[in-house]
Amino acid sequence: MRFPVKDKLTETDIRTGLNAVLKDGLTTQTMMVLVGGAFLTDFALRLGATNFIIGVIAAIGPLSQLIQMPSVFLVERFRNRRAMTVYAVLASRLFLLLIALIPFLFSHAIGLGVLLGALIFQNVLGAVGTCSWNSWMRDLVPQDRLGSFFSKRMAWATLLGIILSLGAGWFIDFWKDHHAGQALAGYSVIFSIGFAAGMLGAYFIACIPEAALEMKQDDFSLWQRLREPFQNTNFRKLIFFLAPWTFAVNLATPFFNVYLLKYLNYSLSLVIVLTVIQQTVYFMFLGIWGNFVDRFSNKTVLNISGLLFMLCILGFTFTTTPRPIITMMLLVLLMVLMGVAASGVTLATNNIGLKLAPRGSATTYLASISIINSLAAGIAPLLGGQLVDVFARWDLTWTLKWTSPHAQLAFNTLHFRHWDFLFAAAFLLGLYGLHRLALVKESGEVSDEVIINALILEMRSKSLNVLSALGVPRLMISFPEVVFKYLSRVTVKALRHEPDEKDAAGSKEKNGE
Repeated sequence: MRFPVKDKLTETDIRTGLNAVLKDGLTTQTMMVLVGGAFLTDFALRLGATNFIIGVIAAIGPLSQLIQMPSVFLVERFRNRRAMTVYAVLASRLFLLLIALIPFLFSHAIGLGVLLGALIFQNVLGAVGTCSWNSWMRDLVPQDRLGSFFSKRMAWATLLGIILSLGAGWFIDFWKDHHAGQALAGYSVIFSIGFAAGMLGAYFIACIPEAALEMKQDDFSLWQRLREPFQNTNFRKLIFFLAPWTFAVNLATPFFNVYLLKYLNYSLSLVIVLTVIQQTVYFMFLGIWGNFVDRFSNKTVLNISGLLFMLCILGFTFTTTPRPIITMMLLVLLMVLMGVAASGVTLATNNIGLKLAPRGSATTYLASISIINSLAAGIAPLLGGQLVDVFARWDLTWTLKWTSPHAQLAFNTLHFRHWDFLFAAAFLLGLYGLHRLALVKESGEVSDEVIINALILEMRSKSLNVLSALGVPRLMISFPEVVFKYLSRVTVKALRHEPDEKDAAGSKEKNGE
C-alpha cells in the first residue's frame, strides 16, 4: 500500500478526510463495544479473573500508551502519519481474532493468560498508531470545528454503540439459554464481529488524506522535545490537572461493571441496560456540549461536567440499600447524570490538548499528555484492584443517637464499607484535579454561571420541543417552561451571590437608606 503525502490539503480533501474519519469512528466503536466493556469483563470473570486481574486488564490499555514516547521519534523520522497509523492498526487488531478463538483453543486457566497477552500486544501496537493519529487529526480538522466535528463523530458512534450493546446482550443471553455448556463460545461470535469491524475501520483510515507534517527546524534531541511541553507554563498546568483527574476516574470506573455483576449480583443483560441508559443520555448531550466547547471553552465545560461526574461516582456509595427497587432507581438516576457529565468530560478533555498544543509541535505535546494520562490511568486500576480486596475488611459507621426519659432513637447517617471507600477516594482525588484545572488558561473562557444558564436554556428548549411534538397541550407545557425559567434565574443568582429583591430592600432599610 502506498500513502502519498500532499503539500497542502484542498477543501475537497478535508471534506473527504472528515467523512472517512466519521466512518472510522463507527467501525472502531463497533470493535470497542463488542470486544470491551461489560462483555470483556464478563468474559474475563468467566475465565476465572480476580479483582486484581480485572484491574490489570483495565491498566493494559493506558500503560500501553507509554509506547508513544519512542513513537514520536518514528513520526518525525518517517513523516508519513497515514502509513504509520494504518500499519499499526492492522497489526494490533489481528490479536482480536486470537481473543475470539480462546474458548476453542485453550482451557480457562491458559485462556486467561492468552487474553492478557493478546490485550498487551493489541494495545501496544494500537498506541503506536494513536501517536501518529493524534498529530494527523490536529492538522486535518479545522480549529474552529474541533468541538462540533468530534461531538458529531462521538454522537453517531455512541448511538451505534447503544444499538450494538442491546443486540449483543440479547445474543449472549440467547446463546446461554440454548448452549449452556458452551457459554464462552457466544463471546467468540461477538468478538469475531468486532474484529471484522476493526479491519474495516483500518480501510477507512487508509482513505484519509494527509498534509505534510509541519515541524520546527531545530537540532533538539527527542528527549529535549519531550521536555518542551513541561517547560510551557500553561501546558504544564494542563498536565498537572490531567494527572490527578485521570487517576481519579480510572480508580473507580473500571470496576463499575464488576460492582454490578459480582457485588450487586446483577445479570449481564441488566448491566447492559444500565449502560445503554447512560450511553443514550451521553448521545443526547454530545451536541450540546460540542456547541458549548466551540462557543465558550473546554475548561468551562470541564468545570461543570467534571464536578457532576465526580458527584455521580460518590453517589455509588448510596446504592447498597436493603430495598432492591430503591437501589435500581438510584442506579438509573446515576446513569442518567453520568451520561450528561461523561459526554462533556470526554469531549472537553480530548479537545483541550488539541487546542493548547502549538502547531508544529503537536506530536510532542500530545504525546506528553498521553504519557501522563497513561501512567495515571494505568496505575489507578492496578491500585484499585488491590484496594477493593483490602476495603472488603473495612467498615465505617457514623450513628446519631438520641436518648430521652421516654424514648431512645438511633440513626445511621453514614455507613461506608467495601466498595464505598474506593468510590469516596476517587471522588476526593477528582475534586483535587478540578482545583488544578482552575490554573489553566484557555481562550474563550467564561464564568460557570454563563454555561449553566446556557445549559438550562438548552435543556428547556429541547424538552419543550419534544413535548410539543408529542402533542402535549400548551397549558401543560407552560408549567415546565416556568420551572426552567425559575431554575435559570435562581442558579445565576446563586453563582453571582446576588440578593433577592426583598433581601436587598431589607438591607437598605437596615443601613438607613
